[in-house]
Amino acid sequence: MQKIGLNQTLTQTTKLSPTQIQVIRMLELPSIELGQRINEELQENPALEEGLGEEDVKGMEGDTFDEFDDGYMPDDGYDDGRQRDPLQNEDFNYEQYVSDDETPSYMLRQQYSAPDDDRREVPIIGGNSLIEELKAQIYLTKMTKPQRHIAKWVLGNIDDDGYLRRTTEQLVDDLSFQEQISITDEEMEDIVRQIKEFDPPGIASANLQECLLRQLEVKTPQTEAVQLAHNIIENHFDAFSKHHFDKIKQKINCTDEQFQKAVQEIIHLNQKPANAFTGSVYETQRESIIPDFNIEERDDELFVVLNTGDIPELHVSREYSEMLANYSAMPQTPQNKQAAQFIRGKLDSARYFIDAIKQRNETLMKTMTAILKFQYDFFLDGEETSLKPMILQDIADRTGYDVSTISRVSNSKYVQTRFGIYPLKYFFSEAMTNAEGDEISTREIKKILQEVVEGEDKRNPLTDEQLVEALATHGYPIARRTVAKYRDLLDIPVARLRKK
Repeated sequence: MQKIGLNQTLTQTTKLSPTQIQVIRMLELPSIELGQRINEELQENPALEEGLGEEDVKGMEGDTFDEFDDGYMPDDGYDDGRQRDPLQNEDFNYEQYVSDDETPSYMLRQQYSAPDDDRREVPIIGGNSLIEELKAQIYLTKMTKPQRHIAKWVLGNIDDDGYLRRTTEQLVDDLSFQEQISITDEEMEDIVRQIKEFDPPGIASANLQECLLRQLEVKTPQTEAVQLAHNIIENHFDAFSKHHFDKIKQKINCTDEQFQKAVQEIIHLNQKPANAFTGSVYETQRESIIPDFNIEERDDELFVVLNTGDIPELHVSREYSEMLANYSAMPQTPQNKQAAQFIRGKLDSARYFIDAIKQRNETLMKTMTAILKFQYDFFLDGEETSLKPMILQDIADRTGYDVSTISRVSNSKYVQTRFGIYPLKYFFSEAMTNAEGDEISTREIKKILQEVVEGEDKRNPLTDEQLVEALATHGYPIARRTVAKYRDLLDIPVARLRKK
């Protein structure tokens, strides 16, 4: 029989503050998504306001911008030289809501630089989306109103490449479950058939073979080469995809010249019909990559600038702070306590949100500056071979942050350099040892491998074993399976498929 009693134990747990939770979530957001998140918070929390507060305007004359070892960063108010953890616990008391905000205004803004610094805006390309243009084509058909509704739903199942990979049965089942609309397989097939006749040719195809056939069917004029290409794709697609050209020529009984003209027709077809949605009529709305950082040069030195674009400045509502003070001075009735608790919650949320953005930006700046220093040679010349082996732990050691924090910062973030825009993940790679015993980046090996393949004789391409020998002559002794792995990562087919 078990004894019932009280036992006292000591356990250690980790509890995240509201600010920590906000920072963790915001670290993963790129600039454009951060702007959307701020707009949502402005709509939900009346205690959070856009623009400069009264204290910010008064304090702008006294704002200073300090430069320290790891780049241009704001003075965070710590005088003891200790590293500030972006996810540390921070307590807020009641006096913070009703007293003047002593935080320098620049720490509550997104731009950690002087107001007169030059800023380069990155525009977003506009235009109608592919789906919108396809929906417009529905009204050019003889579909009934219920059919048009179903057709619009079907268009939502087209993937980014322009393919409709779901079967008729799957579409019917999903339509019944999601829209509570029941139709027969034949009715669905008729709607899909009409969609497949839309522009661009090949849209909504179930697979690549069907996509190529559709483009060949509508191609004008229907020359002998086009008709031969149609025959090859329709009846010998598997052999063609495996480059068994000699077998195909024997079966279709054509000359080398005829076959070559047919192949030219095929290779100029679009394998991803959604990509053909360009021009004045078919212009996709591409979300331009908005770089989160700019690498700029000043006095022959490179430094990091955090790109905030149109992200608004934020402050806590003075009106709400005064309301809380007024309710606190009133008799503490249940209604007054409830109102004060509601206002205090909104003020708490606003301050947590502002502080989380501030800490997010400090963390991003610290991390990107460490990456800049580690890969300084690359940012100077833009040569891929200048990249050093670098893993998340290297940057974590330099910044004092956890590896998980570095991972969140580098995820979905981009940096603008003089040589183009790069994802932060581009700068991370493992290390290998060359023939001289020096550590080199695996990215450098991939670069050399790609150059070797590009320079090979396409009539007699190099096998993986020959690629191993070629890399060894460049000072990179690696195994054949490693060559095959890197070749796959670079989307380089095997030698047989590279033969021309």
